[in-house]
Amino acid sequence: AARMPISDAERPQRLMKINEIFYSLQGEGFWTGTPAVFVRLSGCNLHCSFCDTLHESGQPMSEEAIVETVAQWPARHVVITGGEPSLFLTPTLVERLHAAGKFVAVETNGTHPLPDNVDWITLSPKDAFEPHATPVLTRCDELKVVCDGTPPPTYPHIEAAHRFLQPCDLGDETENRRIMAYTVEFCKAHPEWRLSLQTHKIAGIR
Repeated sequence: AARMPISDAERPQRLMKINEIFYSLQGEGFWTGTPAVFVRLSGCNLHCSFCDTLHESGQPMSEEAIVETVAQWPARHVVITGGEPSLFLTPTLVERLHAAGKFVAVETNGTHPLPDNVDWITLSPKDAFEPHATPVLTRCDELKVVCDGTPPPTYPHIEAAHRFLQPCDLGDETENRRIMAYTVEFCKAHPEWRLSLQTHKIAGIR
C-alpha cells in the first residue's frame, strides 16, 4: 500500500540555538523606525573587534516554538539576525513565518548562501576587517557597509537596491565624531550611498 505523506506536524524539526527573541524598532538601514520582532541566532563565523552583540549563549528551540514566540507581538516584520544567521537559517523556518503572515528580513555578512525564500536581505560585508570574510552573495536588497573613517570598499560587483554607509561605533567619543564626519563627507561625494545611523542607540532601545 502507498505510504501516506508525512504531515508538517510529524516531520522532524531541527533545533536552532536561539540567543534571544525580542520586540523593538529596526534601528538601522532602510527599515529604520519599523516595528520588528528580532530573532537572534547564536553563533558567528567571524570575530569582528567592534561587534556589539553578545550572541554566544542561547537555548535550543524548534521552528514551531520560534514562530509561536514571534506571534506574541503584532508586527509583521521579522528580522533574523545573529551572530551569523546564514549558518543556521532553514527554508522551513521562513516558510512557517510566511504562513504566520510575517515578512522575513535577514541580516548577514554574506559569507554563506541564504534560503531562496527570504523577503529581504541586508548584506553587511566584513572582509575589510576580517580575513576569510569575502561575501559569496552577489545581490541583496540593501548593502550596509561599516565605515571606520578610512575609504570603505564599495562592492561594485554586488547588485543592491539600496546602499548604506554606517559609521563604526568604537566606543570612543572623539573617534566616533571623526568617523561620523568622514562618513557624511563620503556620502556627499558619492551620492549613491546613504547614511545609516544606529538610531536604537540614540533612542536608548534595543
